[in-house]
Amino acid sequence: MFDFITLETDDRGVAYLTLNRPDKHNAMGAQMIAEITAACGEISADPAIRVVVLAANGKSFCAGGDLDWMRAQMEMPPATRADEAMKLARMLQAIDQLPQPVIGRLQGNALGGGVGMASVCDIAIGTDAVKMGLTETRLGLIPATIGPYVIARMGAANARRVFMSARIFDAVEAQSLGLLARVVAPNDLDAAIEAEITPYLSCAPGAVASAKALIHQLAAPVSEDMLAQTAAALVARWESPESAEGIAAFFEKRKATWML
Repeated sequence: MFDFITLETDDRGVAYLTLNRPDKHNAMGAQMIAEITAACGEISADPAIRVVVLAANGKSFCAGGDLDWMRAQMEMPPATRADEAMKLARMLQAIDQLPQPVIGRLQGNALGGGVGMASVCDIAIGTDAVKMGLTETRLGLIPATIGPYVIARMGAANARRVFMSARIFDAVEAQSLGLLARVVAPNDLDAAIEAEITPYLSCAPGAVASAKALIHQLAAPVSEDMLAQTAAALVARWESPESAEGIAAFFEKRKATWML
């Protein structure tokens, strides 16, 4: 049913939504975005699912947006660019608003949109080898659609440390920023995920969903206006000369003109 993700549910009601494009470091393009959104619809509608684990196959958790997909947006009509940006925003919203608790399993690096994917999990656990970074500005882009979730997770003060510089940071710093709740050795990752799953299996599923919904109600909401604003900001960067130069430099394996 899916090409770039897998969705499997065990007999306890634990769903494993796994990014499955390892040859591209699980970079997100139009098809993966659509598949994740569809999978979230299935999960949300299935009362037998009690917990969701967001995981990935391969060396990387998620390298962010697929640069081929981004480059294609630059050649699309403005309305199409806006639609694609909003699809990405809706995918993140779909994960964020799942009624079930979502546990992120970071076995590898999370860059750009991968940081956003970790931020829409209720809890994310990574190995001590994980590297993370909001790398968009290196390409002339910005962390736009992921921005509300990243800032909600780490707070504005912490965001100022890493949101603009494209600096890569290690798992220990990611934990200090609030992106990772726990950092474990690679061999201990599955046990750590299981330790997060187990308590939910003793809880009333409806109460868990209501408690999660209450968090959304009491916290600063990601509104429709905010989604539109972030999508528009992403489109504006796609249309900028800087993004054209940054992405071209990446594919040509050279430094962008602003790099010293």
